[in-house]
Amino acid sequence: MSTLQITGGTVLRPDMTAREADVLADRETGRIVEIGDTAAGEETLDASGCLVVPGLVNPHCHVAMTLLRGYADDKPLDAWLREDIWPVEAALEPGDIEAGTRLGAVELLKNGVTAIGDMYFEMPTVADVLGEAGLRARIGHGIVTVGKDDADARADFEEGLAVARDLDGAADGRIRTALMPHSLTTADADLVEEFVPRARDAGVPLHYHANETREEVEPIVEDHGVRPLEYADDLGMLEDGDFIAHGVHVDRTEIELLADRDVGVAHCPASNMKLASGIAPVQTMLDAGVTVGIGTDGAASNNDLDPFDELRDAAMVGKLGADDAAALAAPEVVRAATEGGAELLGFDAGRIEEGALADLAVVDFEKPHLTPAHDPVSHLAYAVRGSDVEHTVVGGEVVVRNRRVQTLDEAAVRREAEAHAEALIRRAEGN
Repeated sequence: MSTLQITGGTVLRPDMTAREADVLADRETGRIVEIGDTAAGEETLDASGCLVVPGLVNPHCHVAMTLLRGYADDKPLDAWLREDIWPVEAALEPGDIEAGTRLGAVELLKNGVTAIGDMYFEMPTVADVLGEAGLRARIGHGIVTVGKDDADARADFEEGLAVARDLDGAADGRIRTALMPHSLTTADADLVEEFVPRARDAGVPLHYHANETREEVEPIVEDHGVRPLEYADDLGMLEDGDFIAHGVHVDRTEIELLADRDVGVAHCPASNMKLASGIAPVQTMLDAGVTVGIGTDGAASNNDLDPFDELRDAAMVGKLGADDAAALAAPEVVRAATEGGAELLGFDAGRIEEGALADLAVVDFEKPHLTPAHDPVSHLAYAVRGSDVEHTVVGGEVVVRNRRVQTLDEAAVRREAEAHAEALIRRAEGN
């Protein structure tokens, strides 16, 4: 057995208590084998002065959109997509997506993220990059049929299903897949009706944007006489293992439907605020038994991939939306950002206990803004930043050590991303 021993730290346990302990991981199985006064590992990782936490899980993002960080700001979602994002995405080349994914992977790993959900394009390339970086992921081709003729729309769905079938289990099982139609209003309904059963037959779950804005809700209610998630249920799009993104404008009937179907929600508070999409009723979802994870969305609408920012945003805006200072308490948002996200993605992670995947982040608590540490869980929710992460471990492998990514050359990644971003914008703007 090849082992990694994380020594000298304080460990956050599933019950949200913290105590001094070592963690021993088996790098062959990728799982935690012992917590406490462990045997010496073949490799050690010093966690002195640090809190060892489950790796954060970002269940909804578009990683390669790092190339569009700061490109288009201060617009509502529909105008932002149609006037800025979709036109520049039409000029994307495979090398752009590879460069953007590498940049996003570096950012995510340095911020303590060990698993992501990613919806975008050129997914075989994305899978290769994420595999090389050492991340765990559930990925899918983003299917958008708006503005496409019948042949191209069908080809988009065929690609989405092929990606889900062909890439599942890549990177020694760290890559899983899903069929990912962009949303209920941007993917052709007839093709949804045809391809969802095909995905079910192949054992492929679904992930899509839903109820993100009122402008998405109203046309479905007008055209079909039911709420969007009731419409999705009629199309067979709500089954155990599926999860939606955003869920901002859901009513109690839809929340109960999510709970009954065991369909989770990737909550993206910063993106929702920046695009003025609204405040999701997250506490109501949790109270109803809906599994909630916390995602960043893409860096074009956030504008970073720091999940600790999202914890704070989720807690703060959750209190505001519920008009209750007790809503979205620190333990709830920390659990959502770890175990909740892992459950959405279908990974046995997000908690530090024997047998779970050894996906961990080591957070340096010897910082002025984390002193005094009356309550480490409070600090995780309200004070920790991604830059406080010292080490990141995925499946017992150290992928970030002392703030240095071990799997990718950060300087080269940044140079490549800059060059591709500049060339992309020149092409898109006709210069």
